[in-house]
Amino acid sequence: MLEVGHLGTAGEQMSIIKAKIWIEEKGVKIYGDGPWDILARVERTGSLRQAATEINMSYSQAWRLIKTIEKNLGYPLLEKQTGGAGGGYSKLTSRAKALTNAYGQFREEAELSLERLFKTHLTGFL
Repeated sequence: MLEVGHLGTAGEQMSIIKAKIWIEEKGVKIYGDGPWDILARVERTGSLRQAATEINMSYSQAWRLIKTIEKNLGYPLLEKQTGGAGGGYSKLTSRAKALTNAYGQFREEAELSLERLFKTHLTGFL
């Protein structure tokens, strides 16, 4: 969820704008903040299990989410290696990395746009 704080004239926080953004195709949610968050965590941790634990999600729920997103997008998001001497790992495919980076930039710009729009249209009312 995007959150943009609006400060009053004395610097105190007056209001917070909250917005949820997701992408749909034919009425089906295919990507949004949840998938972006878990993929960014997989990229950082190298583990779907650890990424799921960080957001209090079961591994099986996270795995189903990834599989659903892959089905909806039409391409794989994770490369996985199970077990072995060094243990298993998960990493993002190059296309998933590009998507995650692009969506992160999109969110940053959306946040800046919301802040600008709030100042333009609602300053003095809230």
